Amino acid sequence: MKEEVDARGLACPQPVIMAKKTIEDKGDCVVIVDNEAARENVCRMAGNLGCDVRVEEKDGAVYIHITHGDVSEVWENRKPSAGPAVVVFPYDKMGRGDDELGTLLIKAFLHTLGEIFPRPDVMILFNAGVKLATEGSEVLDDLHILENQGVRILVCGTCLDYFGCKDNLNVGVVSNMYDIAEVMLSAGRVIRI
Repeated sequence: MKEEVDARGLACPQPVIMAKKTIEDKGDCVVIVDNEAARENVCRMAGNLGCDVRVEEKDGAVYIHITHGDVSEVWENRKPSAGPAVVVFPYDKMGRGDDELGTLLIKAFLHTLGEIFPRPDVMILFNAGVKLATEGSEVLDDLHILENQGVRILVCGTCLDYFGCKDNLNVGVVSNMYDIAEVMLSAGRVIRI
């Protein structure tokens, strides 16, 4: 019998994360969702992993039947380019526009980074992005998880001084522009959030 994942009522990206973990750990599964966005996201993720997907609607829910292929082969084809993958955070929010939405998005993004593979090798926080790594930040738990998983977190010392929060650094290491520039220039890819 297929493993069943009940993701009804869960916000993005939880249904995808739960489904992906189940596919990797158990193989074939049925993911139950209750909204169109979750349906599309889970189906797309499973398809990207080379899985066969069949969707069934019943009892007011969507049942996504996933039969997995060789997931390890898909990951082999996703090897990063030479050099580390670096994610740069110049803001304490994701995107521009509504600050409340930006805060929700950065929380979801950082949580997701700890759940997916491949993870970044290095994260660089500068300008207002340093606030993510200081006391009171809502994303400290996720940053600690990423750091414990081997992700280097470089936090700009000049920026910490500017915002007066150097003594409140809770995760990562105080860095400088020389180190930051060196990491970015030796990166296989740099992703700016």
